Amino acid sequence: MSTWTGVFVLAAAGVLDGRRAAVHWKHADRFRALYPTVEVDSHMLYLDEERVITAAGTAGGIDLSLHILRTDLGARVARHVARYMVVAPHRDGTQPQYLQTPVQDWAPRPDGIALAMEHALRHLDTELTLDELARAAFMSTRHFSRRFREVTGTSPARWVTSQKLARALALLEESDQAIEDVASAAGFRSPVTFRQRFSEGLHMSPAAYRRMFRSRLAG
Repeated sequence: MSTWTGVFVLAAAGVLDGRRAAVHWKHADRFRALYPTVEVDSHMLYLDEERVITAAGTAGGIDLSLHILRTDLGARVARHVARYMVVAPHRDGTQPQYLQTPVQDWAPRPDGIALAMEHALRHLDTELTLDELARAAFMSTRHFSRRFREVTGTSPARWVTSQKLARALALLEESDQAIEDVASAAGFRSPVTFRQRFSEGLHMSPAAYRRMFRSRLAG
């Protein structure tokens, strides 16, 4: 595992040969010149590549640490730590490193984007639409989409999906609900859609995640 310029150490040791690595955008060109056998990604916050994990920048390191907590100890523990640190409980590694405007605190704020987020979190089990979120933010759809991406670094749809997956993780960890019921409670249109989104985000099925989490607790 490395954060920020620690990726240079892993590369020098040969650990990253033939692998992808998240590299801070400021150091990407120098890194490519020094280590041409490593596939550089200067856009992602962090990358989890089969037990070799890299993060770009200080904030990316925090996101990566929460990702590890979520993977090893579950979504509840990761949420608790994130709340204690006053940071977002989950930012996908694919979010961009650099934003046109600074990322705002996740804690509730008296602005339109925060209102839309709060609305989404209260209604995750429904089929949320872009128009609905824009109305909650008191913005036009076009302005809301642009402003949301400026603030969060991702699209409203992608953010909503990440929050639904976070809820699904908690349900898989803490309940014995059937996968179909978890999908419904987390707001996915169908179990098939849920399994697809889950596999895209976590590279395993919901059932496999539940087995893995419980085996770790038992061990």
